[in-house]
Amino acid sequence: MWRHVASNALTFFVVVLFLVGGLITWGVGQYRAEGPLDAAICLNVPSNSSMRSVSAELAAQGAVTSPTVFRIGVDYEDIGGQLKAGNFLIPAGASMEAIAAEITGTGASTCGTRVVYRVGVARTVAEVQSLDPATGSFTETAEFVPGEGEPPAEYLEAREAADTTFEFDVVPGVTSWQVVQAMGAIDLFEGTVPEVPAEGSLAPRAYEIEPGTDPAALLAEMEERQAAILATAWENRAEGLPIETPEEALILASIVEKETGVPDERPQVASVFVNRLEQGMRLQTDPTVIYGITNGEGVLGRGLRASELRAATPYNTYVIAGLPPTPIANPSREAIEAALNPATTDFIFFVADGTGGHAFATNLEDHNRNVAVWREIEAEQAAAAEAEASDG
Repeated sequence: MWRHVASNALTFFVVVLFLVGGLITWGVGQYRAEGPLDAAICLNVPSNSSMRSVSAELAAQGAVTSPTVFRIGVDYEDIGGQLKAGNFLIPAGASMEAIAAEITGTGASTCGTRVVYRVGVARTVAEVQSLDPATGSFTETAEFVPGEGEPPAEYLEAREAADTTFEFDVVPGVTSWQVVQAMGAIDLFEGTVPEVPAEGSLAPRAYEIEPGTDPAALLAEMEERQAAILATAWENRAEGLPIETPEEALILASIVEKETGVPDERPQVASVFVNRLEQGMRLQTDPTVIYGITNGEGVLGRGLRASELRAATPYNTYVIAGLPPTPIANPSREAIEAALNPATTDFIFFVADGTGGHAFATNLEDHNRNVAVWREIEAEQAAAAEAEASDG
């Protein structure tokens, strides 16, 4: 009798295991299978949301077939605590697995309306952008300069909308003064704008912000990022460079940034300045002279005068030997890495080539030929601009 009972119990246990195994297999299949969405949607995840509320919203919008399976899958992957707030583009046919990865990943806002405050060298521009879920691309709907006149209606609407996201995008090569000035002109920031941080100490990139952002806190984050970038690059620097300190690396990187028109040329541009330092040549770079005139407070707005190129100032690299005393802008990670790991070349000259990049040379004779070509291009461009103005 007991043998019979044991046999039945074992059979029941095997059946239960089989059913559980089948259920798990089914659940995994559902979690990874193509989802039911026929068209992309924009999912808004408010701050302090729970995975339960998000899964319910996904089910309500037809993005998942079972909120329970979605939550179990998230728990199995152990990513439930990584839920991010923001607006997320959920493409047509997205699986539960893909959706979970999106809302627990970088946390970057990917759809809806966004306002990008782009801090550039010439000026700061605010762009209002709207994303079409069907195409996955943003379209600019309005543009204006913060602090100059009344903002357009599109911005005022976006400013009040609950699902709008905001970015403070610092372009490589801007000065710390320009960053602080931009903060003072943007109505999203609240609190006292601090003094201008040390030149070169801010990491250029796009930062997500929100109404009420403290400018001091954001500047601190920018400084922390730049310090970490510089420390890592310094630790991995090439051997034998004519640079003795991380601060000197930052100074060189800022010059590389200001002299580079094509991003891929940074290592070659860096090699020119490294070669000049090694050979005891003066750097002879216009951006340092300009910084000595403006102190980084805006753009010069004109060409350099011959007297300015002869003036003995700490930033005039036509006169002084070696590097100027401070950085002349905030360089990108790529510029810092290029300064500390330059290309291996014999280049000691470069000049614009008319395409946005440069023509490099190892000797003065070749450089003079490149300069002559550039002068011809300049003359052609000036003639074309004059003709266009006459036609207009």
